[in-house]
Amino acid sequence: MTDSSAYLGYNLPGMNQTDTNWSSNRGRLKVFLGYASGVGKTFRMFDEGRRRKERGQDVVVGAMQPKVPPEVQPLLTTLEVIPTLDVKGVPVVDVAAILHRKPQICLVDGLAYDNPKGSRNPHRWQDVEELLAAGITIVSSVNLQNIEDQREAVERLTGKRVTQTIPREFLNTADEIVIVDAPTESAPGRRTALREMALVLTAEVIDAGLQRYLHEHGMEQTWGAHERLLICLTPRANFDRMIATARKNASRFHCDMLAVYVKQPNLSDADRKSLERGLEKARSEGAQVEVLTGDDAIETIVQYARSHAITQIFVGHSVKRDLGTRMFGSPVSRLVRTARGIDVRVFPH
Repeated sequence: MTDSSAYLGYNLPGMNQTDTNWSSNRGRLKVFLGYASGVGKTFRMFDEGRRRKERGQDVVVGAMQPKVPPEVQPLLTTLEVIPTLDVKGVPVVDVAAILHRKPQICLVDGLAYDNPKGSRNPHRWQDVEELLAAGITIVSSVNLQNIEDQREAVERLTGKRVTQTIPREFLNTADEIVIVDAPTESAPGRRTALREMALVLTAEVIDAGLQRYLHEHGMEQTWGAHERLLICLTPRANFDRMIATARKNASRFHCDMLAVYVKQPNLSDADRKSLERGLEKARSEGAQVEVLTGDDAIETIVQYARSHAITQIFVGHSVKRDLGTRMFGSPVSRLVRTARGIDVRVFPH
């Protein structure tokens, strides 16, 4: 692994680098997210363990990939390994042994692995959940395609299908998430799209963490009093997910939910029917729906948002990158720049 690799991450508000959570009895969860194979998430995870041990923390390895990359081997020689159980020829985290050992930090690679029938838990992420509940901090890794609600979008880009995933709800409990961002020369357009998806996912995990923080500190009403959500509907947007997420946030924050569509000429019958379904869906979920007109859709949306005191805009974004997008940037990128001061949440489709 070369020093040219880089990563992006976050810590939730009110958290420091000690291994305590908002709940004093629960361990912290740190996840290294790889948006494609070979970016180096496993190296980063074990290097994190090495650095923590050098700082005097009690670190063990609870699980690793069957084939460990050569650059990881030297790191493993510095760390204590809790052997996995062999269940029907499959390595399974020895939860009981780790609970008995009670380390401060446990490294668990391959977060999305399924356990064989007869194991303590059906899935490795459930093993991790049990260790977290016991107060053990977990440092783990997972690929973007192994996140349940990202699998289909990644498959459309890469043509590769996976069968083992972790629920988004579990990922949303992470206290820290790191996107391992290693440059690559292969398939740059595809990698760029995957990286954008990873950034969007990270933003949503951050949002979930903030909402959890507000809830645990009794701050929801104060925050929500100033929130207004705007859903931007287009014929091919992932409006089911946008509307569901907006509805959930509107209920949590006790705030208004609005939806708009900027008229487009010459829609196909399929696009028109899809749009009508989206508008009806928004109305049925309690959104105030308006159809806007304007020569510039981005300017029209931003003007509407500012005149209605919108704080969050929900918008769809195609993961395909045509020549125009590569040369001039996507409409979503322009929306983010133009709507400065308003949060823009992007939903790939």
